[in-house]
Amino acid sequence: MRRRGISPVIATVIIVAVAIAIAIAVAFWMTGIVGLFTNFEQVQIQSAYAVTSGSNFVINMQVKNTGTAPAAIDNIFINNIPFDGSTITVTINGTTFNPGDTFSLPPGTLAQIQITFPLGAQWPAGSGTRLNHGTSVEVKVHTASGK
Repeated sequence: MRRRGISPVIATVIIVAVAIAIAIAVAFWMTGIVGLFTNFEQVQIQSAYAVTSGSNFVINMQVKNTGTAPAAIDNIFINNIPFDGSTITVTINGTTFNPGDTFSLPPGTLAQIQITFPLGAQWPAGSGTRLNHGTSVEVKVHTASGK
């Protein structure tokens, strides 16, 4: 009695089909893993303007978290100096923001940041640099992840 196996062509087709099925399964698995690790926060300044209010300057900013993970605002930098609460007041959505505080900004949400400082205030304190009309003020919003 003579035994016969499957033909080489059929064997090749079966091996290729199994390899494609495994490749598809691995691709779906990797997509799931990548999705877990690609959450990111991105805080963007949507608008900013400054006005005078009595003897104060007020900088109004609207920021939005355009990322996929919550952003934790942990500091505000003014002219590359961390906000320290001395002569400048910061509020986020109407709540006073103090040094060491953290403000959580969920994905897709907006926040209103208001920075108030007296006309002619020294920044940083004791530096002799005064914030007056015509002075450039650079504001950076810092998050807990370092962005």
